[in-house]
Amino acid sequence: MNAPAQPVLEVRNLSKSLGGKLILDDVSLTLNKGELKVLIGPSGGGKSTLLQCVHYLHRPDRGDVFLEGRSAAEMGRRNICAFRQEIGMIFQDFNLFDHLDAENNVAIALRKVKGLAKAAALARARAELDRVGLADKADLFPAQLSGGQKQRVSIARALAMDPKVMLLDEPTSALDPDLIGEVLNVVADLARGGMTMLMATHQIGFARRLTREIIFMENGRIIETGRPDDLLAPASESRAAAFCAKLTELLGH
Repeated sequence: MNAPAQPVLEVRNLSKSLGGKLILDDVSLTLNKGELKVLIGPSGGGKSTLLQCVHYLHRPDRGDVFLEGRSAAEMGRRNICAFRQEIGMIFQDFNLFDHLDAENNVAIALRKVKGLAKAAALARARAELDRVGLADKADLFPAQLSGGQKQRVSIARALAMDPKVMLLDEPTSALDPDLIGEVLNVVADLARGGMTMLMATHQIGFARRLTREIIFMENGRIIETGRPDDLLAPASESRAAAFCAKLTELLGH
């Protein structure tokens, strides 16, 4: 009998306070290779802080993060930098360098962090921009790109680092409604291609279609987890279903 596969990412009992307020309260979850899990819940519920703690932008007060069995809490500063390179992070507000064109926004980490020669870094950047449908935008600067295009550049930049896991923090929240689809299509392609991802989103329809597990967070805790068809069923009395119904009502459809 084969032993069960070890999770690619394991979050164990994470807690974090910021400004004297408990933001994360004993949160645990696992991601197996190729899984997409979706975090939903009200604003201020801890989703962004969870992703930032997993990426070690914030060091957790308690608990640990394991990447392929390696404990982040036991790593020194140098190893934590290497650990973070293996986890791609997509933010709400793109975080692109305004003075660099799309191609060089993707290439810069390959050169500065991975030490690739300029030609090799630019070739990889062009390949990743093509992957997200932006091959013809390589020489444009952020000010010349739409919000959806900027977010796709940021996804290309993360992919260029060959991450084992991608974390996506409300990647469409800053976008106009007509631009949301182009970013979600890229995420869907990554999911179908087997990328391991943890994504916070309010795009409930997208979550229903692409994930096998929804994680509902509120007040810094994971309240419910389950398959979308179970957790969000019309007859369900789950907290997640009530939240999604309210969200749909507020959006007017």
